[in-house]
Amino acid sequence: MLEKVGNSLHTTTVGDEVYATSKNILSSMVALGESTADLDGVVKGPLRLAVITTAKYFMPHLLGAFINLHPEVQPILKVTNRSRVLERLKANEDDILIMGQVPEEISVEAHPFVDNELVIVADPNHPLAQRSSVSLEDLSKERFLVRESGSGTRLAIERLFEEQRLKVNPYMELGSSEAIKQAVMAGLGISVLSRHNLRLELAGKHIAIIDVVGFPLYYRWYAVHLKDKKLSLVSRTFLDFLLQQGKDMLQKYDFF
Repeated sequence: MLEKVGNSLHTTTVGDEVYATSKNILSSMVALGESTADLDGVVKGPLRLAVITTAKYFMPHLLGAFINLHPEVQPILKVTNRSRVLERLKANEDDILIMGQVPEEISVEAHPFVDNELVIVADPNHPLAQRSSVSLEDLSKERFLVRESGSGTRLAIERLFEEQRLKVNPYMELGSSEAIKQAVMAGLGISVLSRHNLRLELAGKHIAIIDVVGFPLYYRWYAVHLKDKKLSLVSRTFLDFLLQQGKDMLQKYDFF
């Protein structure tokens, strides 16, 4: 079921079939265990979540509050970029996924549960940080630090500038919000970030929000799953928790 090509091992066609069949069997066993737990009426067992990297700052707080209510839940949290989240969604690897831009090419159920406020940020000593009502045209002349192509935040900003017949010229492309924050604080350029990610930096005056006409932009965070997916009792309960208490919890933890 394995063959050696050069110095690398690869699965044969039969090996691929065995892997796919084994994966289906394991998935069925997990589903059977979840169904048994559902019959007991007890919220327990695994809860598989995948979130885009921007959501990693607040999701652990929501997950922790949920676990306090249901201590027999076993959380599995995967943090990755948008492209990988979409791959996981297509492969049905998780119960619920958290993202800011709902995919149009996949048939999903998307449940908005809290606002995602996008702001323009810079080093506090940046000239634009001292101005008010900065125009998008002036902004477009600055050095932009951006996420990888296809990220939700980058898509939102590119769409906004295109509507105004302007263009964002990326100065640096960075792989995470944390890397962008560090680059902004180092004075390498300006960027767009979710306010949820900036609590400590704003409190310490390490980052400034630029007053830009038309900002902040308000999008939503969504809890997403495949349209025909049968949610377990654990995942249904967590989804209800997000929809009913998510916003209040984030306000409690001072994310707004």
